[in-house]
Amino acid sequence: MEPKANSEVTDAMESDLLRSVHAILLELDGHHTASQFNRGMLRWTLHKKIERNPANNSTLVKIVVKELERAERSDNKIHIIPLLHTLMYAIVQAVYIPDDLYKRVYEFCKRLLTLPQPYCTVGLSHAVRVKSERLTPGVLYQRMVLSEQNIKNEQYQYHEKVFVFADPALLSMEMSAALSSEIESASTCRSHMSYMCDVIVHTMQAALGDSCDAPTLEGMLKAKGQDTIELCFREVVATVEVCAEEAGGNHSLYTGRLQQLYTTIVSSANPDGQSSSTLFGIPLPNPEISFHLWREDELLWKELAKFTRSAPSSEVLSSDSASFEMPDPVSDLTSSELLRLSILSTDSGIERDLPPSELPAVSEEPSAGRSEQEQGRLFRKGGIKMKPSVSDGMALLQDTLEETGASPPGKLQRRAGSHGLPGGRQQKLYTARIVVLGDDRIVGRLAKAYYSLRKRDTRRPFLTQKLSLQIYYIPVTHEEYSFTKENTPTAGSDLCQLAAYLGRVDPWYENNIRSLCQMIPKLAKMKSCSGKSSEANPFLTDVISYYVRMGLQPVYFCIYSVKMAFTCLTKEHVEDVFVTQLQIDIPECMGFSGTMKGSNCGAMMTISYKKASLSNREVEKGLSLRTSGLVMRAIPTCETEDLDCLTVSFSEGSKVKAGVDGKIRTCNIKIRTLERKPFTVCLDQDYRRIFKNVASIEVSPCLEPGYVMQKMQNSRFSVSDQEDIGLTKYMSKVLPLPINTFAGIIQ
Repeated sequence: MEPKANSEVTDAMESDLLRSVHAILLELDGHHTASQFNRGMLRWTLHKKIERNPANNSTLVKIVVKELERAERSDNKIHIIPLLHTLMYAIVQAVYIPDDLYKRVYEFCKRLLTLPQPYCTVGLSHAVRVKSERLTPGVLYQRMVLSEQNIKNEQYQYHEKVFVFADPALLSMEMSAALSSEIESASTCRSHMSYMCDVIVHTMQAALGDSCDAPTLEGMLKAKGQDTIELCFREVVATVEVCAEEAGGNHSLYTGRLQQLYTTIVSSANPDGQSSSTLFGIPLPNPEISFHLWREDELLWKELAKFTRSAPSSEVLSSDSASFEMPDPVSDLTSSELLRLSILSTDSGIERDLPPSELPAVSEEPSAGRSEQEQGRLFRKGGIKMKPSVSDGMALLQDTLEETGASPPGKLQRRAGSHGLPGGRQQKLYTARIVVLGDDRIVGRLAKAYYSLRKRDTRRPFLTQKLSLQIYYIPVTHEEYSFTKENTPTAGSDLCQLAAYLGRVDPWYENNIRSLCQMIPKLAKMKSCSGKSSEANPFLTDVISYYVRMGLQPVYFCIYSVKMAFTCLTKEHVEDVFVTQLQIDIPECMGFSGTMKGSNCGAMMTISYKKASLSNREVEKGLSLRTSGLVMRAIPTCETEDLDCLTVSFSEGSKVKAGVDGKIRTCNIKIRTLERKPFTVCLDQDYRRIFKNVASIEVSPCLEPGYVMQKMQNSRFSVSDQEDIGLTKYMSKVLPLPINTFAGIIQ
């Protein structure tokens, strides 16, 4: 009766998992009746079922493989990538998968290589990982735990951390505190000893299968001292890494070494030689997550610099420079400052000799105990001055050549997807996964910080050589900006243009991430009001963990530079950036609310631009018109049009002869007023980034700082500055903002 009862339980469990998978696919097709606020819960519920009983991961793998093969036969491509991610998430956590099932998964992933993007890219990535796991069972789980929990070891010295940045304009202090408490409590690290035990038990089960008595192994490990656990852990990690690094791997040698270690550990537990063949799973712990409110643009650089210095000094700096204090962030570089990127420095090292714009940020109050005469003396700031090494320069060039993915000027097709083969380039020691919570406004501030960081690292390489930056975006809207009962967007949804675009091109992002835009404020408000811990069901933390682990396909958005001149001639020009929208208003005619004050209001403006076209023929155009305002949008607003350029729309009443639909499509545009009527500029709909009394603006894609540096170095040996020579031929000219999704762009 007992085998029959076990069989009935297994069948019931398999039927339950199958129903969950079918429900997810129905929701993906739009046939599910779930409301906007409950979308994405089905995937989370399925993963929670597996987390409560991880031994069922192999059953889920078998179910998902069948569904993938069915989707392939029916040519239902919309199901392929969501099922692939569900499959991979199960494989990482599975305690044991039969070899024939591995073979089916691997063969399916290889067949995806004949399909167009993004299926071939995702298929190749998963095929490489499945092959590694098949040859070295347990390697994916082990590496994920080691890097995410920052466990020190000699064989796999990679570190990852998730940084969550929220826009304080959208969340009250109480809601921010609630979110911070929920995220950080759910991702609170246990002791490294417990993680080491998890790695040992999971690896033994994955490699030895039924011959591993997991409960006994875990009990014996907990009974042993810290030194014994660390010794066993080092042996397991070394065995896994040696096998993983060998071409083709030696499976019998791998299992033999682990079997020998397993026998040594459990021998004292079963002196009679009898052992159970119980397999049980160990849930994959959430990665280390830190929560921050984005109150200053320098916060990103500071946190990344702190992260790269969090490892032991032997991994970052030599003992002689371990006490070296990181300098304060330098100011953003303008075009003229980029001319100082030469290797030989002309600085005297004396602060008094520096121009005012380059003086370091110091307190305005005089230091206590120092007289005015002493303060006027020349002095040197503490620190060391280093010449950029060849490796620093090469790291910067490699990043510029491999990690930029924006379309070249004139190419209007938006780029998406990772570049090169998985593992084709050297993995960096640190990976920072940046998750921003907010609307288009925080994406704009992120783009500005990202651009500043790239410029800063071009001048003084610090992060480039060691850090890989992965960016993720979870849209959040305030309660007043939400969907109506009929699921029609209100005015506030215009603040999430970028998220709406990502949802259109990636259905799995739409279901699991964009659906959170109304849920997060509600969850935060409920928690702040109740004051109870939601540690038992850390929904948001689980979603973030899933997103950063499986969302590895970037979509690239052009960062646009805007240079502004003001009506006051003594005021210096200002340069800023935007990524979604730029809006111009004539204050006396129209406010940012969009209300017209008069039918004859407006200012005479002259506009010169390069017309963008699919034929890559840039045509210089110009026009003059009276208008009360205009909007430049960088994000397409409909499914039928996906051009990576600016669409300029004029306010009602403007007489436009630009085209049939009254719009201009361009990547480069100059606007100036012909009358003494200044205008107001707002970037990314952010009230904190409004510029008044503007006389003219010039908008163009931001140049990649690495390209600019290489171009200036080449100009020493070239007569013409217009022609690209050497490495600049292969470098991206513009700097994109890569935001990771699950699929990239599905056409």
